[in-house]
Amino acid sequence: MAGSGELARHWRYTELPGVDLLRARYIRKTFVRHTHENFVIAAIADGVEVFHHGGGDVSAGAGALALVNPDTPHTGRAGVPEGWRYGAVYPSPEVVAAIAAEITSIRGTPGFTSPVLDDPYTVGLVHQILRAADEGNALAADTLLRVAVTRLLRLNGGPLPQRVVPTAGGRVAARARAVLEARMAEPPTLERLAGDLGTSPFALLRAFRGAYGMPPHAWLTDARVREARRLLDAGMAPAEVAVAVGFTDQPHLNRHFARIVGVPPGAYQRERKNVQDAGRRLLVPSDTWQNRSLQKTYAPEQKGSEPPRPGESRTPPSYGTPSESGSP
Repeated sequence: MAGSGELARHWRYTELPGVDLLRARYIRKTFVRHTHENFVIAAIADGVEVFHHGGGDVSAGAGALALVNPDTPHTGRAGVPEGWRYGAVYPSPEVVAAIAAEITSIRGTPGFTSPVLDDPYTVGLVHQILRAADEGNALAADTLLRVAVTRLLRLNGGPLPQRVVPTAGGRVAARARAVLEARMAEPPTLERLAGDLGTSPFALLRAFRGAYGMPPHAWLTDARVREARRLLDAGMAPAEVAVAVGFTDQPHLNRHFARIVGVPPGAYQRERKNVQDAGRRLLVPSDTWQNRSLQKTYAPEQKGSEPPRPGESRTPPSYGTPSESGSP
């Protein structure tokens, strides 16, 4: 919310198809367990982010990247009182696979092997991608994205685990998921869902959590927000979207949307609607924070890292619009 010190902008740049972009500063924000269809490449500028990933909490501080593969459940929260500030790119699996096929020898579906990587140079690249997108510099944005993904795959890449043949419980979980997808706006109770599938509520709960990393009700909220994003991208009004995906009203959508996406649905949709407006700038001038509090050089040179090019700054850009608090 305005005045809270939390700022965020979630947008797209038409010259980077298949890639979402984010700048944010969060202090009290808590991201509930959720997934992304795309990869998460989050470059921490200041503070510390803590997120639950793969059975335990991990943390990423300034100069590190938080890396999450598609459809991987994770959370997010501040690891220090002052919160954390970061920029992120979310390339689709298709974008990453195309880059991997061209420049790596990874066999199978490429992904990241560790959720945290300490690499200030790539952190700087991520912020340069965002700056290039802001400035409408398509050549730089596309080039820097490819360089960043290439570097991450070489430092921290490998094939994602192949999907195993589902067990009986896994098959039940998949059927339950299909029912929830089909009845997103009017889902059955856990007891009724289990009965229709010929199992018990607790057996279904265990199977679903084992297959998808979260219980059915949390998965459904995540799925509703994903569908809400698609409908907002298509131009549907937030109040109509809320009802279409099964939330009781727009405030209900706002609360869950902000706790997963990081910005409220109205702000999200405004950025998407204006994505092709060449004159569009940040709602707050891009140099506002930089002049006030970001004067330090961001990515120090490290042994083995390429030095900045002449005239190239490694100070991350400012972050745009007030963010609605993600607190319950």
